[in-house]
Amino acid sequence: MIDRIRELLGGRRVCVLTGAGISTDSGIPDYRGPDSPPRNPMTYQQFVGDAAFRRHYWARNHLGWRYMDAARPNAGHRALSRLERAGVVHGVITQNVDLLHTKAGSRRVIDLHGSYAQVRCLDCGHRISRMTLAERLDAANPGFADSVAAATGVEIAPDADAVVESTEHFHMVDCDRCGGMLKPDIVYFGESVPKPRVAAAFEMVTGCDALLVVGSSLTVMSGLRFVRRAARDGMPIVIVNRGATRGDELATVKAELGSSEVLEELVAALPG
Repeated sequence: MIDRIRELLGGRRVCVLTGAGISTDSGIPDYRGPDSPPRNPMTYQQFVGDAAFRRHYWARNHLGWRYMDAARPNAGHRALSRLERAGVVHGVITQNVDLLHTKAGSRRVIDLHGSYAQVRCLDCGHRISRMTLAERLDAANPGFADSVAAATGVEIAPDADAVVESTEHFHMVDCDRCGGMLKPDIVYFGESVPKPRVAAAFEMVTGCDALLVVGSSLTVMSGLRFVRRAARDGMPIVIVNRGATRGDELATVKAELGSSEVLEELVAALPG
């Protein structure tokens, strides 16, 4: 299987599309992997329409984001960075918000769904770092993080949040410029990816000769559309994912293998 993947990608400009499966080796869980528990991620409509949902989200995120911030790139991320430096990979489109591709040294990365590290105001558009918001939330909720961790421990969920049962005593904060609603600069379920970002991703795909999908079930259209474009253009498509994906019927090769395993094999095949 590895030899077939090398054959398909060899001598071609490769665009890579990654999902949560590439980050599980860094300790970040995924949504739909074979061993993943059921997840019910908050939707955009819930976040903006219900203060209780919003408070619950921020309480969870206040605990969880530091764990994502502390996560480090794994062998798969490092291999993609090495393949980019070698001229094999010409760009990465990631559905992840963990910034691990950038931390690993990849330079041409499109964070399709945004980043855990930024927060923006939905009213005035002002952006602040997640660290800045953490300082304000600490001031508004003294001892909250330590008390929850001591009582129940902290179970990390995807998208930089944690599993917390009781959040009714958590106090939210608003934009310090206009008093508007603050939201992580992350594309939620039910929310559209900004059009310029989508256009840049399509341009990256069409500027390459092959598409490599790593660690994505392609369940949501935000990722699947790039596989469909590559198939429409007659490009070889390699999908590396444990478990079925919505793009399997379009794949030239589907490999039920681990992300790091395959990417390290591709690095090992580099000349010199």
